[in-house]
Amino acid sequence: MINPSELHKSLLTIDTHIDIPWPQGASFLDETQRRVDLPKMRQGHMTAGCFAAYIPQGPRTPEGHGAARVRAAAMLEAITAMGGDQAVVCSNARAIEAAHARGATMIIPCVENGHALGGEIESVAKFASMGAVYMTLTHNGHNALADSSNPRADLGDGPSMHGGLSEFGREVIAEMNRVGMIIDIAHVSKASMLQAAQASRTPVMSTHSCIKTLCNNPRNLDDEQLDALREVGGMVNITAVSGFIRAGAKPNEVTCGDYVDHVDYAVKRIGLEHVGISSDFDGGGGFTGWHDAGESDAMTAELVKRGYDAKAIALLWGGNFLRILRQVEQAAG
Repeated sequence: MINPSELHKSLLTIDTHIDIPWPQGASFLDETQRRVDLPKMRQGHMTAGCFAAYIPQGPRTPEGHGAARVRAAAMLEAITAMGGDQAVVCSNARAIEAAHARGATMIIPCVENGHALGGEIESVAKFASMGAVYMTLTHNGHNALADSSNPRADLGDGPSMHGGLSEFGREVIAEMNRVGMIIDIAHVSKASMLQAAQASRTPVMSTHSCIKTLCNNPRNLDDEQLDALREVGGMVNITAVSGFIRAGAKPNEVTCGDYVDHVDYAVKRIGLEHVGISSDFDGGGGFTGWHDAGESDAMTAELVKRGYDAKAIALLWGGNFLRILRQVEQAAG
């Protein structure tokens, strides 16, 4: 019989999407009001977190693009520095595996919203050189790359701006393939997502989405999108945002069981190797039972309760993400 606590302590657990306070916030090294800090990661045996340089969608103007580039670079610098000498920054699969072997806690940098590029293709290589392993193509609001799942009327958005990807968006995907960055399709429209899956030479993933059949939210993925992920070898990382798990639900109304309903659905629809775990902690994620990183073992306990074995849980908690990261790295150049 599996002991959930002992199993959890043995796993390489990678939360594929976490936000950070910005421009200033409590230290990552101390116990704070943040849902993810180093003490909570250690308490909950969360081995690694993908920490996002999140750029909110702003005006698609030279000034707006310039400000986005500056913020993204500053946030990536802050992410790589926030662990001091107590956590290891990892930007490739080999480094992640080596750090896990020696028991280190890991910080994996990433970028959320292609608006961060500031309209300059050169920014892709710059972000990769600063350690970013993935970039989310859009956030809420259309940008120069693609249409978003959530248009912003306050920015003048209609339902669609490009009909999916723009020509620049396709160039960005090709450049991300070249430098070895994962293409994250969370937040993009359905047309953008399906086009990105076909345009990329490597598997795409959603780092933080749920299942539309179970919760009809524009941020969630429908069966056609899930099937497309399977066809290209990609994956969906189920996220802990209560309103994406159950329509209109508040965090105190959602449980680990509700979350794993979405995991179960995706596993049955597209296969175990195409599903993973994320929280979106400090960006809206968290609910009863998995309020912060310190409670991450509760997710493993729920998976054991549902009948997942140790190998399956290891794949969900990080193995599948590492597989795609290796594929992206091997295809680079």
